[in-house]
Amino acid sequence: MIDHIGFAVRDIGRAKAFYQQALAPLGIAALVDIAPEQSGGGAHVGFGANGKAFFWIDAGKAPGRGLHVAFSAPDRAAVDAFYRAALLAGGADNGAPGPRPYYHPDYYGAFVLDLDGHNVEAVCHAPA
Repeated sequence: MIDHIGFAVRDIGRAKAFYQQALAPLGIAALVDIAPEQSGGGAHVGFGANGKAFFWIDAGKAPGRGLHVAFSAPDRAAVDAFYRAALLAGGADNGAPGPRPYYHPDYYGAFVLDLDGHNVEAVCHAPA
């Protein structure tokens, strides 16, 4: 089981604003801000739910394309809302909301590229 994941972004302020807007429809919010003097490195922002941060972005040099992270959505409407919110926040389309039956019959997902080109997905596994 994975406890949390994190990766570097080029501009922590812009990335925080993007993820705040994009993840809000999934019930995920910024919970923790760590200053560089606290971490001994760059600033960090932890996103999560129910008081637990499980998704972190860190100030630094963003890795090249290829990073993918998928967030669970409670239903298909939340996948659609994530997609719209992420595009409004400056993300780029990387796969509109819809079924992906080649993964499994109930797979419904949407994909966006964040401001650093990371492939971010919201997925619902529940039947329609």
